[in-house]
Amino acid sequence: MKRIGLLGGSFNPAHSGHRRLSLWAMRALQLDEVWWLVSPGNPLKDQRDQAPYAARFASAERMARRSRIRVSDFERKVGTRFTVDTVTALRQRYPSHRFIWLMGADILPQFHRWKGWRALAAAVPIAVFPRPGYDRLAHAARAMGWLRRFVRPARQASDWTKWSAPAILLLRLPPDPTSATRIRALHPDWHLVTDSSAYGTDRLP
Repeated sequence: MKRIGLLGGSFNPAHSGHRRLSLWAMRALQLDEVWWLVSPGNPLKDQRDQAPYAARFASAERMARRSRIRVSDFERKVGTRFTVDTVTALRQRYPSHRFIWLMGADILPQFHRWKGWRALAAAVPIAVFPRPGYDRLAHAARAMGWLRRFVRPARQASDWTKWSAPAILLLRLPPDPTSATRIRALHPDWHLVTDSSAYGTDRLP
């Protein structure tokens, strides 16, 4: 059995915050690997703001180097658009693996808008990372009205494979302020930069 953390997103671009949170999650949850699922297109985001898929995937590969982070085009290969369908397909493809969904606290306020979000929560445990400025919004999120009854103590993080979903864990990790939105604002043509060190900060040249 492999213990796998799943981090989905546009990675527009991938940056040091994605890497730090993934490495912290590996330690806190005792994961064998974290898989970055690069989305062909997020249904809740304006696609006009998305860099080409190849550029986003390449930025994720550069940021994941020399780590136990695996960059995956699984969604593109199987044709899923929604996370609940992706997770269902992954569990069918890898029945001997145990998966936990990783997401930032900034996602919780809109989580109720995800297709089949309750079904997703019932399929795999969820671990939430702190994001600067989002703690209050995350706790007040509409989805938390339902999820709150399934919150597990942070001190039990390494025991997540023993849980039955739904189960949600609010991780106590150092928050990371790096933002893909800020990177794009400072450097709209980030996808034309080939130096991997450029994605380590929101202060791009």
